[in-house]
Amino acid sequence: MALKIKARLRRRQRIRKKVAGDGTRPRLSVSRSLKHLYAQLIDDQKAITLLGLSTLCKEQKKGGGGNLKQAHAFGLLFAKKAQGLKISKEARFKVVFDRGGCQYHGRVKAFADGAREGGLVF
Repeated sequence: MALKIKARLRRRQRIRKKVAGDGTRPRLSVSRSLKHLYAQLIDDQKAITLLGLSTLCKEQKKGGGGNLKQAHAFGLLFAKKAQGLKISKEARFKVVFDRGGCQYHGRVKAFADGAREGGLVF
């Protein structure tokens, strides 16, 4: 198990070398546990979190994030909240996607697809 964690952390560091967010195009960081998803919009230049949500929030209907349908719905909810920040004057809100060392597969992909449907561009 320790090898799995170390490998994920190495992948995460390799991704973070290339991916950085700023005020006009923040970083969308996604992490997952066995039951829930967590997402944040981060401005790396100012080192602040602009928006943070998880599947534990009240707006999420069933309170879970353990399957693909809920991850997709969470992506739509996150995109709706991000559009309300009004960081960009454009109609489409641009972000940089950071998968946090996880594979772009399953719930992470379903979340990303939901966020794209909600109006985020990455």
